Amino acid sequence: MTRPLTLHPDRLFPSDPGQRDIARRLYTEVADLPIISPHGHTDPSWFAGNAPFGNAAELLLHPDHYVFRMLYSQGVSLDALGIRNPDADPRTSWRLFAQNYHLFRGTPSRMWMDWVFAEAFGIEVQFEAATADLYYDRITEALATDAFRPRALFDRFGIEVIATTESPLDTLDHHAAIRAANDSGEWGGRVITAYRPDPVVDPEFEGFHTNLARFSDLSGEDAYSYAGYLAAHRGRRAFFASLGATSTDHGHPTAATADLSKTEAETLFARVTNGEVSAADAERFRAHMLTVMAGMSLDDGLVMQIHPGAFRNHNPRLFDHYGRDKGADIPTATDYVHSLRPLLSKYGNEAALTIILFTLDETSYARELAPLAGHYPALKLGPAWWFHDSPEGMRRFRGSMTETAGFYNTVGFNDDTRAFLSIPARHDVARRIDCGFLAQLVVEHRLEEWEAADLAADLSYNLAKAAYKL
Repeated sequence: MTRPLTLHPDRLFPSDPGQRDIARRLYTEVADLPIISPHGHTDPSWFAGNAPFGNAAELLLHPDHYVFRMLYSQGVSLDALGIRNPDADPRTSWRLFAQNYHLFRGTPSRMWMDWVFAEAFGIEVQFEAATADLYYDRITEALATDAFRPRALFDRFGIEVIATTESPLDTLDHHAAIRAANDSGEWGGRVITAYRPDPVVDPEFEGFHTNLARFSDLSGEDAYSYAGYLAAHRGRRAFFASLGATSTDHGHPTAATADLSKTEAETLFARVTNGEVSAADAERFRAHMLTVMAGMSLDDGLVMQIHPGAFRNHNPRLFDHYGRDKGADIPTATDYVHSLRPLLSKYGNEAALTIILFTLDETSYARELAPLAGHYPALKLGPAWWFHDSPEGMRRFRGSMTETAGFYNTVGFNDDTRAFLSIPARHDVARRIDCGFLAQLVVEHRLEEWEAADLAADLSYNLAKAAYKL
């Protein structure tokens, strides 16, 4: 016996009837606003080529590390799920997902997936073992139609702009193709890139020394000399900006920053490029380069994002076999007050600079991040991120940050995902949670309802558009 799949119209709203009524009214005003997706990891080739997606497993299971990290935690083989296993049958992998879908009860992944199933594909029964083939066939058949090609979904979802994330070693051919489609009138969707220099900034990134050779080739600079290395960054940043980039993104294990003299920096650079770099030198170089990148952002206007505090690839066996981004990254405690001081001492008072800071360490919300963002003109707070991109995570973020930093030292919402079809679901969750939070302030007479309505629109749309210069 199959069970119905329904999305309750009051989902995520407050349980108090009066507060819920206000949240409903606020949500009605923002539910249909366009989506600003200023930071994420969708594949630009989807929008450049506009080829049909392959099948249900290829689109909804294989790219989503939120999904398979849960399955792996319960002993499900990644090989059986088809992760980097071309011999796996996608229907069999999909059935395995369905058999274990109960593992996602109460998680954000369950909310996002159910939205995709119900809203994107119009499925009206629950996803479970008994309906696995129905789901696979319905989704895969839909994906073969023009209505489910990437550009059509982009338009259907009401996406105004989406930013992908590429390294300086990317030639951005897909973005050039998208720009050509825009210029010819073939398609009007706005897809831009963002500059993620980790492979040539982190000496512990796999292939770092070889990456510098590619960096040299693409930039026309000698990236093995410190002066040439900096010139290569400036040139590649300008190239990214020419194809729409308005931001950079930096994923570092800590929030450490440093402001080295030219001589100190040159000496350190010589050590980290000699092929045998110590952990201490790697950390110091990353720290220095965050400050350097802030200076470049002040010069060229690119918004700077810092995503620190993840212990990447914690499971060495998984990394060795499957590579990066397979669900084995773990949050760590992160110091911001001391770590950011060198950068903020140099650039924190620059109102023309925007640094958007994220965290995986919720203990730092009220103690460190809100006071820092509530003081330094250059600093803004990114939304609840990754492990905290969830209803309770968003509520904790607003509750801890707002009284000290205010709403306008935050930057709205970004989805930060590879899972393209979940983007509208994620934005919908954020809008519902924010409307509930604002409704509480109204019933406590801390805001007028018209102010809450203004804020709901700002948090859903305006703040992200302004912060990321979109």
